[in-house]
Amino acid sequence: MHLIIPYAASQAFSGPEVWAGWQLPYLQALLSLLQRQQVLQDAGPTALHLPHERLQAQALGWPLDAPTLPWAAWHQAQQGQQSAAPQAWMTPCHWQVGMDQVVMADPAHLRLSDDESQQLLQAMQPFLQEDGLQVTWHSALRWHAQGAMLADLPTASLDRVIGQNVKDWMPQHPAARPLQRLQSEMQMLLYNHPVNDARDARRQHTVNAFWLHGAGSLPAAAAPMNGTMTVPDALRSSALHGDVPAWRQAWQQLDATAVADLVQHVKATGQGQLSLCSEHTAHTYTAAPAAWHQRIHRLFKQPSTEAALQALITSCPP
Repeated sequence: MHLIIPYAASQAFSGPEVWAGWQLPYLQALLSLLQRQQVLQDAGPTALHLPHERLQAQALGWPLDAPTLPWAAWHQAQQGQQSAAPQAWMTPCHWQVGMDQVVMADPAHLRLSDDESQQLLQAMQPFLQEDGLQVTWHSALRWHAQGAMLADLPTASLDRVIGQNVKDWMPQHPAARPLQRLQSEMQMLLYNHPVNDARDARRQHTVNAFWLHGAGSLPAAAAPMNGTMTVPDALRSSALHGDVPAWRQAWQQLDATAVADLVQHVKATGQGQLSLCSEHTAHTYTAAPAAWHQRIHRLFKQPSTEAALQALITSCPP
């Protein structure tokens, strides 16, 4: 059983109000049962994929140095639709155009309805098909794309781009040139689309772009994943938007559920893993067998929850 917690700490949260008067009893209990065994090295501020994604890829036997992590193809395979064809997720979104930069707004804040999403995709289909992309609708903010264009296309995770300058994350690979042209065509197409006219009349953000992510083909050979891997997204939204009270509340709920379950599992079986992740690194704690003197040392040297979480955004280990 491996619990991977994205946004367990965030660079957006550094003030004393983040930690004051805060307790996570099950996380503290879990840290007393586990030892930190692995630190996933910071891949740098321009890394396309987040640490929790890299940990999942590692568990699936994918090479971590690969330029793509094919989450769309993997998801389809889990649904019994395995294919060697290159695939990707396509998310309709809003780019806020400023004087010096173009910023990606959180697509979730569009509150795009299924009907709006389907109408926009229908309008885009002729252009997508002309570029060899077969796109099917999965949900309002997630369309599935398949086509040769996606074969070697390194794409940044959606969470990397939200709230950031889009230019910094646009693929620079030669394979991205058709994509850049397609983006421009879609901006012109969507500008006067009836869905956007209606949204503009309601003072809602329009859909003026899309973002491709999770692109690539499944590796030919991958190790089977042992055990159960859980990756809750409870902390994601509040971390992306720097909402400290919401993040603390979500952490307490997570502590009382998924973390508490892992505590019970470790106590019952003596096995289990916990990975605490920030935007740039991850620390993995494992229930490793220990001699009596190591157990006593661990009892008195167990890190506090605050120290363990702060270590994700500093160079100091807990």
